[in-house]
Amino acid sequence: MTTLHDAQRRGFASDNYSGVHPEVLAAIAAANGGHQSAYGNDVYTERLQEVIRGHFGEAAQAFPVFNGTGANVTALQSILPRWGAVVCARTAHIHVDEGGAPERVAGLKLLTVATDDGKLTPELVETEAWGYGDEHRAQPLALSITQSTELGTLYTPAEIQALTDLAHSLGMVVHVDGARLSNAAAALGIPFADFTTNAGVDILSLGGTKNGALGAEAVVVLNPDSSAGLLFSRKFNMQLASKMRFVSAQLIALYEGDLWQRNAGHANAMAARLRAALSDVPGIEFSQDTQSNGVFVILPEGVAEPLREHYAFYDWDAARREVRWMCSFDTSEADIDTFAALVRAEVAKHA
Repeated sequence: MTTLHDAQRRGFASDNYSGVHPEVLAAIAAANGGHQSAYGNDVYTERLQEVIRGHFGEAAQAFPVFNGTGANVTALQSILPRWGAVVCARTAHIHVDEGGAPERVAGLKLLTVATDDGKLTPELVETEAWGYGDEHRAQPLALSITQSTELGTLYTPAEIQALTDLAHSLGMVVHVDGARLSNAAAALGIPFADFTTNAGVDILSLGGTKNGALGAEAVVVLNPDSSAGLLFSRKFNMQLASKMRFVSAQLIALYEGDLWQRNAGHANAMAARLRAALSDVPGIEFSQDTQSNGVFVILPEGVAEPLREHYAFYDWDAARREVRWMCSFDTSEADIDTFAALVRAEVAKHA
């Protein structure tokens, strides 16, 4: 087949823009050939369970799905009754970027909380965790946090423990949107379990696509008592893969060894390199700490559009000229240095 795109084209719009890691492609090819049982009754999905237990503990169970929205919706639906509500940050992906799927598909109410850095605290959660027993209010029965957050910031294990302690004391189940969980673990330098299972998290969405997979995520149940009916809700949410071995093989390739860490660690390092390269440029304001693979900056008037002629990236808050630059597993030092030089030149031109 003829290649339809410029394979040399680079950008900073999203880690979803990147290709597939060669080791993941090789794993898909290795899983091909012959026949395997469908719908998860295959040796690759069975092996994935062992890999996931190695990271998250013996009680963990993985349910492979196609995408992050599907993972979040299926996970949240499985932990809540019809009258349940989810407390989350106002910047949360489930609120901002999932087309209303939690409400429209899962039938859930989101109770959003404003937060400057994308992180929730027990005090912030308490602003929406009230009205228990009031038939006029959707019951706050789940807490969803994102690690790393949509603003590239990180929760420490102690911060997550404080949130789960509060949530559990109120009868809430705790969900983590872990589309970039690998970036968080690589940045923190600790095992996944230290800030999930051991910190009281009940269920999480484990990302793969943003970290080098073709299209592979998983719902991981950490507390079996927290989730009811996930086996069935995955099917009616259209997230049950018939040829699941190819989804599971990708996740095995990422998580069986250290590929997840190599990919995420590299993306984080490239974001740090980009920030360092621009830290002394007058007129650029960094609007968030650069703790994982995203750099958030406020640019001078007129700078963003000329840059976008060469590199794709998104506005985060156009009204204040805030943009987001995301780095990926395949972002190179040359990409960073070339882009940083272009930013410097464009800022100087508009000074």
